[in-house]
Amino acid sequence: MKQYEMVIGLEVHVELATKTKIFCGCSTEFGKEPNTHTCPVCTGMPGSLPVLNKKVVEFALRAGLASNCRINQTCKFDRKNYFYPDNPQNYQISQLYIPICQDGWVEIKTDTGKKKVRIHEMHMEEDAGKLIHDEWADCSLVDYNRSGVPLIEIVSEPDMRNSQEVIAYLEKLRCIMQYAGVSDCKLQEGSMRVDVNLSVREAGSESLGIRTEMKNLNSFKAIARAIEGESERQIELLEEGKAVIQETRRWDDNKEASFAMRSKEDARDYRYFPDPDLPPVQISDEWLETIRKSLPEFREEKMKRYQEEFKLPAYDAEILTESRSLASLFEETAVSFGNAKKTSNWFMVEVLRLMKERGMEPEEISFTPKHLADLLSMLERKEINSQNAKKVFERIFDQDIDPVIYIEEKGLKIVEDLGRLNEVIQKVLDENPGPLKELLDGKEKVMGFFVGKVMKEMQGKANPESVRKSLAAGIEKVGIEKAGIEKRKAKE
Repeated sequence: MKQYEMVIGLEVHVELATKTKIFCGCSTEFGKEPNTHTCPVCTGMPGSLPVLNKKVVEFALRAGLASNCRINQTCKFDRKNYFYPDNPQNYQISQLYIPICQDGWVEIKTDTGKKKVRIHEMHMEEDAGKLIHDEWADCSLVDYNRSGVPLIEIVSEPDMRNSQEVIAYLEKLRCIMQYAGVSDCKLQEGSMRVDVNLSVREAGSESLGIRTEMKNLNSFKAIARAIEGESERQIELLEEGKAVIQETRRWDDNKEASFAMRSKEDARDYRYFPDPDLPPVQISDEWLETIRKSLPEFREEKMKRYQEEFKLPAYDAEILTESRSLASLFEETAVSFGNAKKTSNWFMVEVLRLMKERGMEPEEISFTPKHLADLLSMLERKEINSQNAKKVFERIFDQDIDPVIYIEEKGLKIVEDLGRLNEVIQKVLDENPGPLKELLDGKEKVMGFFVGKVMKEMQGKANPESVRKSLAAGIEKVGIEKAGIEKRKAKE
C-alpha cells in the first residue's frame, strides 16, 4: 500500500466579545430568548443601513497584531451573496479583496518539536442567524439573535499534516484570542467554530490533492476524529482508483463519519462585489500604535516571568498560564498572600481539583483572590489546620465567603490549650492499649492512628505539630513508667 500524508488548512471563525453587533446597536449577549436581540439592520429589512462598530475593528487589530499579521491600514468590506434561511439579507458583509490582516503566523509545539503555521489572512465579517431543527414538529426555526454578531475569520495556509498539529494550532489560537481579550472562544457556545479543509497525497509529493471542507465540528475531540475519519475515507477512494470530489461535508460525531452536503463553492460562486453602503476603513498610525502598546503580556512571556520572578517549576508555570483568567487569579492571590510557590501549590492541587469536580472552566471561577490569600495566611500562621482549610476553601470556591469571618463563626480557629490537649491525649492513650503497646514495641506507623484520634477529639482545633509533640511526650512518659514497672518486677 502506498504511503499518504494529509495536507490540512483551517478556517476558524471567532466571535468577537463586543457588547453590540458589528453594524447595529443590538446586544450580542448569548443565550437569550430567540429573536429578542434584533432590529431592522441585523434582520435585513429594506432601507436599513449598516454602521460599522469601531470596537470590532479594534478587536480585529488586536487579534492580528497578536498573531504576527501584517495590517492593511486601508481595508474594505464586500458582499458575499448566498441564499440560506439564516441569512436574512441574502448576502453576508465580509472582506474578500482587502482584508484587515494578512501574512501572519503562530508557533505551535507538538511531540515532533516546534513549527510555524502561517496565517493567510484574517478578515472581519458578520455572523448569520442560527437554524434550530425541531425533529418532533418536523420543521426548522430561525433565531436571528446571532445575525450580525461580529466575527473574524482566520484562514491558515495548508501547513498542518496531522490532527495533533491541528489541535495544537487551535489551542494556540484560542489562547492568543483569550489573552488579547477579543473573545472567550467557547466552542460549546459557538464563539469559536472550525472548518477543516483536508486533502491527502502520496508521501513526498509536492502537488496537492483534491480537498474537502468539513463543518459541524464543535469540540477539539470531534475535530481530531473528523480528521482521522476523512483522511481514511479519501485514502480508500484513491486506493480503489476513484476520485475525491471537492465538496463540503458534514461530520456526524455520533456515527464517526462525514456526509456530503453540497459541492464546494469558489469565490466566484458567491458573486462578491464591494459593499456600496460601507466606505473603506482607514486605520491611522497613531491608532495602530495605541493598540499595539495596549496588548497584554502573552502566555509565553508570562510563563518565563513566573519561572524567573516567582521561581515556579516550568510545569506549574505552563498549567497556570493555560488560561488568562486562571493566571490572573493566581497572580492576584500570590501578590496578596506574599508567597507565590505556596499559592501555586494550592492552585495546582485544590483549585484544579474543584474545577474538575464542578466541571468548570477557568473563566467561570468567581471567588475573590484576597479571600484565598487570607485563608492561606491563616494556614501559614497555624490558625487553622490543613484539613479544615480545604473544607473552608470549598465554601470560598462555591460561595466566595470571607474565610476570616467564617472560621470565627464556625469555631474552626486553632486555640493552643495545652492543658486540654494533654487531657485528651491521656484519654486516647488509656482507651487504646493495644495500639499503644504496638507503638511502644517500635511500630512507628501507629503514631498516625493516635494523631488522628486526638485531632478528632479536639474537633480539628488543635495544631497538628503541637499534637505530635505532646503525644510523643505522653507516649515517652508511658514508656518510662512501663520500663520502671518492669524493672521493679525484675528485682522482686
